[in-house]
Amino acid sequence: MNNVLGGYYVNEPTWFYLSFLLIVAVFFKFNRLWSVRNLDLVLLLLISPGLLIVPLQPEVGYAWLFATSALLLARLLADGVFVRRPKFEQNMNAAGMLFLCAASFTFLTTKILTEPPPASTVAAIRRANQLLSREAALPAVNSQDSSAETGPGSPLITAPVVHLSQAMAAGESSSAVTPLELEQIAARTTAILAHLAVILGLVMVGRNIYGDTQLGVAMAALYVLLPCTVFDVGKVNHVLPAALTVWAVFAYRKPIVAGTLLGSACGTLFFPLFLLPLWASFYDRRGAIRFGTAVCLVTAVMIGSLALTSPDTTAFFRQSLGYIEWAELQFRGSDTSSGFWSDHEGAYRIPVFAAFVVMLVALTIWPRKKTLTHVIAHSAAIVVATQFWYPQQGGVYVLWYLPLMLLVVFRPAILNQSAPEVQPFDWLRPLQRRASPAQPQQQLAHINEPGSSFHGGATSQNFTASQRINLRRAGAG
Repeated sequence: MNNVLGGYYVNEPTWFYLSFLLIVAVFFKFNRLWSVRNLDLVLLLLISPGLLIVPLQPEVGYAWLFATSALLLARLLADGVFVRRPKFEQNMNAAGMLFLCAASFTFLTTKILTEPPPASTVAAIRRANQLLSREAALPAVNSQDSSAETGPGSPLITAPVVHLSQAMAAGESSSAVTPLELEQIAARTTAILAHLAVILGLVMVGRNIYGDTQLGVAMAALYVLLPCTVFDVGKVNHVLPAALTVWAVFAYRKPIVAGTLLGSACGTLFFPLFLLPLWASFYDRRGAIRFGTAVCLVTAVMIGSLALTSPDTTAFFRQSLGYIEWAELQFRGSDTSSGFWSDHEGAYRIPVFAAFVVMLVALTIWPRKKTLTHVIAHSAAIVVATQFWYPQQGGVYVLWYLPLMLLVVFRPAILNQSAPEVQPFDWLRPLQRRASPAQPQQQLAHINEPGSSFHGGATSQNFTASQRINLRRAGAG
């Protein structure tokens, strides 16, 4: 690829300037300056300067990101207030928007192919390779990317890509591919597929849930145009859970599918765990049971797969639980962490975490009857709120919540889809049909008994509406 694109390189500030101009030209509403759409665009564009400042002046950069995250959190919590949301057309027609999305994704892919993959992505690919070869998982090397260690779901999801890369490398007869090159090929391929999953998920949500394909294409185009996407384009560990969450929104009518997707997301990183109570409260009793059962089954499958592929017990526990840095999550001085909390006393995180728990409980129980609007906005708010108390790299994990934020920004005014009424399984219906016909006959026999108070002088006025309906059905039978 370097031979084809030799000398091709666009640094991060240049990406910011070019994408800023394109986003303003396509999405900014110049005829409605004081609109929610423009407010959302300003908030999304405010993230990128903080990401550019962090490597130069960490204290200023993290403070910028925390302030921007606070504004985003306030916007998401107040999403229900914006009842009047007129449909804003983009400053480009549908064909031009589709071309812009495809061209931007091409440049995004070029950046993935021309730059070395991050350490976190290589670590996930290496663990997937160790699972396929049943080798003991080695401890990950310390790097600036604190998310290098991922959950047990990432190796299982990326294992097919690693296996495909190995099969393609085995078919090469001209030159042998080294293991390092094989890891880089698999890492780049996985990053491209993860971003493609997010893009397709946004398009499908816009088409099937929002009822407008152009809205889906606009969300996908803005996703690939935003500088914060380009800055962390190769970090698969950040993109995979976001992609699975978007597809869970798409499949919200099927609790089993949504639970499977969110359970898989929980296996990649920790933050989707906080979304489970919210989603369970969205469904009714039968739907919540199916949703929770699907999450438990996915967890059992992951644990079982690790048990079958791990060479010994030590490797199994290291791959299933060892990826979490439990020492860094403690509320103490974080001398090993890097980020906003590295220069502050760890005890100050306690009230922040307590406020996060209170917010999580409040969003779970209120409102009692939730719609899809509440689920999307509250899910994004919960993920944004995790940035404040998480000890590592506070505020920089934008790709965790960016797709959900785009779903909030572009949602139409009328989006009152409630949880679907979950019907019992087909194999339970014959049992219910067998028990139902005997009830009207028994009720009619009881009424016609001589000793009954309804015998003889009883008229139809003495019966309730349900009793009259049952009598008619019994008489027709």
